[in-house]
Amino acid sequence: MLSLSVIILLSYLVGSIPTSILVSRFARGIDIRKHGSGNAGGTNVARVLGWQAGVLVILVDILKGYAATQLIPKLMYGPIPFRNLTPFEDFTVIQIIAGCAAILGHVWTAFGGFRGGKGIATAGGVLAGLATVELLVAVGVFIVVISASRYVSLGSVSAALSMPLAMLLRHNVFHAELQGYHTLIFFTIGISLLLVYTHRENIRRLRAGTENRLTGKSLLGKFRGRRTP
Repeated sequence: MLSLSVIILLSYLVGSIPTSILVSRFARGIDIRKHGSGNAGGTNVARVLGWQAGVLVILVDILKGYAATQLIPKLMYGPIPFRNLTPFEDFTVIQIIAGCAAILGHVWTAFGGFRGGKGIATAGGVLAGLATVELLVAVGVFIVVISASRYVSLGSVSAALSMPLAMLLRHNVFHAELQGYHTLIFFTIGISLLLVYTHRENIRRLRAGTENRLTGKSLLGKFRGRRTP
């Protein structure tokens, strides 16, 4: 059984697993951060290595967030070392803290010079068990926006912003009973702002009209025969 500080560290390290970097090195002997958009995320892996590799990276990154909130907190022992002012049980508070640590680990990975991905997939894994309805809304927004625009970054930012908006509407307009709303809303707003921040360069390129659109083509052919020894 582990203390809260170790839970946070372990969640951060799980989040820090550089999935895209590992997959690109094993598959083609390259550092994904030096190709495509330069981002260490599933979208860039799909762009450079093909959709199969990209889907693999995204799924593993989702599992990192899910493990940090659903599995690692179960290793916690004793009461939390601070007064719990939220309406949640202590375990749920630990889940939220662990989830935040995992997202930060993905964005600033300790295993990749603190240059990781943008956190969308890992945040999705974190929210899967904490704000399921809002996550489903975000997925729907992502699909609609990317289908209409072909910009993954625009879909990601739109999905991130839709999460707290969906929660606000559910509670204040549709009067849904949301346990811990006054805590969860700040949690989702914080995650949303972080995800927008990690996409700041994409937002600049979108405004300048230079952002890459998603295509069905892979850039894999450019790296054939270039495997690093």
